[in-house]
Parts: sequence; structure tokens; C-alpha cells
Amino acid sequence: MESIKEIYKIGSGPSSSHTMGPKKAAEMFIKRQPQAASYKVVLYGSLAATGKGHLTDYAIEEVFKKKELQLSVEWKPEEFLPRHSNALTFYALDTDNKEIDRWTAYSVGGGTVIDDFTQEETTTVYELTTLDEILQWCEANGKHLWEYVEEIEGKEIWTYLEKVWKVMRTAIKKGLDEEGVLPGALKLPRKAASYYTKAKNFSGRMERRSMIFAYALAVSEQNAAGGTIVTAPTCGASGVLPAVLKFIESYYESTDKKILRALATAGLIGNLVKYNASISGAEVGCQGEVGTACAMASAAATQLFGGTIYQVEYSAEMGLEHHLGLTCDPIAGLVQIPCIERNAFAAARALNHNTYVLLSDGRHRITFDEVVKAMKQTGHDLPNIYKETSTGGLAVFHQARDIMKND
Repeated sequence: MESIKEIYKIGSGPSSSHTMGPKKAAEMFIKRQPQAASYKVVLYGSLAATGKGHLTDYAIEEVFKKKELQLSVEWKPEEFLPRHSNALTFYALDTDNKEIDRWTAYSVGGGTVIDDFTQEETTTVYELTTLDEILQWCEANGKHLWEYVEEIEGKEIWTYLEKVWKVMRTAIKKGLDEEGVLPGALKLPRKAASYYTKAKNFSGRMERRSMIFAYALAVSEQNAAGGTIVTAPTCGASGVLPAVLKFIESYYESTDKKILRALATAGLIGNLVKYNASISGAEVGCQGEVGTACAMASAAATQLFGGTIYQVEYSAEMGLEHHLGLTCDPIAGLVQIPCIERNAFAAARALNHNTYVLLSDGRHRITFDEVVKAMKQTGHDLPNIYKETSTGGLAVFHQARDIMKND
């Protein structure tokens, strides 16, 4: 299992799998074949189906434009390669337009890129790959989950997490300041600024609930606009964890040191889901994105409120379990509807999970590891129309409504 740095990647929205990953793949292929006369890229499956809305072609073309290289883009949304539904093949061509080289890559979520010869993009860091094993280690050594992360990754992990937290806070601040319409055909108005203003006019529970919505909306809207965010675990789910951490910092005066420790635990949870199942909406639906983000935020909140390692595990389990079966059906292929609202409600759910779990003694029937397995199987059973292709669910019914209006 890789470093939690791979869960927390700093980059531009709107999609880790459709923009960050393909951009990285383009850079890798140019390094592999820098002298070709021209290039071609073919996008397959989910990557092609929602690529326009996710700015996939723009992200790839920008890489080639910077190098002043010629590129053509071909779309094959109906063709799914066996390895992963987010597939793309690069071709290097000579002056006669004959193929010199080709390379197929897969953007598997969170900005990670693999090919047919690799299982992981990075070196294995964690030998223990289930939460049950990690809990046993923590119990035997009298440690908390964040201490296990430090034990494996070293003290330098805190420097990286400091940077992550700084970018998260900045995304919230900028998102709360911005107004206007998000880019794309939906012409969706930003809501974070107005929610924040209204929240400050409330008091008590209404103020707090409104504020958690405002924080999550701020980051999600920044992501939708192509702003700088942190994958947690993906761009499309990047608003959940920062909102919960900012909320706890603001209302419960949590220190930066404790926030960073919560980030470490949350990163471990996301890492386990990524390794044992998937965080890619194109592979398992939105349960792998927003569901994992909720599990991460639930675990972080419970740790910050003094929960034991078993209560943290319970909270993470609930975060994922309560999103089982969640489809990925973005309208117009944009990371806006229903993505943005899902971030806001997942953040609120994470706080509910924390409260529920802290009232318990941490004992429960279904383990986190079992839910991860269930999520993977559920994702496998979902038809492709519900996995980031915009050919099913809300995307289709919204489109049908617009067609009826125009008739």
C-alpha cells in the first residue's frame, strides 16, 4: 500500500481521474517519445463519455501545446478496455504519419496513472493492508492510528500534511469569497458565499449546520471552476474532509497539530479503500469518491473528539456503508450536479457519524474491511451507465426534461 501522499494530491480541478490523471499521462508519454513528428490520443469508455465536461481534452492538449507539439484527439465512449474504464492510448507518429510507438494508460482515480505492466504508480510503503491488521498493531503497541502513520512514513509526513492543510484552508477561503456562475453548460450559480453570509446571521445548531454546508460548497465550487484543491481522495469529493476539519477548528478550537494528526488518520482510511477497492467513480460509482471522503472525514472527526481507535474504525465504517450503491451520474458530464451538493451532505453526515459513534462503546457488527469489500463488489455489479458516463440516472432524466421543453 502506497504513501498517503498519493491520497492527498495538490492540483487543479475539476477531476482527478479525468484531468489530473490524463495530464500526467500526457507528460509521461512525451518524456517517452519526445522526438515524434506528431501525436494522437484515443480516449475510451468513461474518460471519453464525460471527457468534454471534465475538460479532459483541454488538460491533455495544454501539455502538448506547451511543448509546441501537434496532437489529435479521438473519442471512443462506447469502447471499454478490460483493465479500467478510464483508459487512453497515446500514439507517436513519424513524418509519414506512421506509428512509431503506442502506450495505453489508465487513470484509476485520485490522479494516479498505471499501465498494463504496473499495479501501482508508487513504491509500497505500508505492509499492513487491512484496518483490522492495523488496529491489532495499534492495540499491541498502545498507539493511535495517526501514530501508526508516523511510524511508517516518518516525521517528514507532517511537513507534507502542513502543506495539504494550508491548501485546503485556502480553497475554503477563496470559495467563500467567489460569486457568479460556474463554467459549463449548466450555468450553475455559486452558493457558498450566500450560505456563509446567511450562516453568520443564525445562531446555535442552525448556524453550525449552515456553516458546514458553506465550507463544503466553497471547496467543491472551487474544484468545479478549475481552482487549486487537494484530492481527498478525489477532486470530485474534495470538499468533504476540509469542511469537517475547518468546522471543528472554528467551533472547537482544535490546534493545527491535532488537525494534521486527523489528516493522517483520514489519509490512512482513504488509502485502505483505494488499495482494497477503488476511489474511482468510473470504476465503482460515487460510493468510491464521496463515500470514501465521508469515511475519511468521519474518522478524522471522531479522532478529534477523543474517540478510541475502535470508535474511529466504527465511524469510518459508517461513512462508507451509508453511501453503498451511490451512482456516478453527473449531468452534462460536469463535476457540478449532483457532485457539489453530495459533498455538503457527506460533510454533515460525517459529523452525525461522529456523534452517533461517541455515544456508543465502539462495538458493532459490520467491520470497515467488510464494507470496503462490499463496496468493491457493488461497484463491480453497477452497470457502466451509472459509472461516470452520463448515460444513466440523473444525467439522462435531466437531459430528457430539457428535450421536452424544447419540443
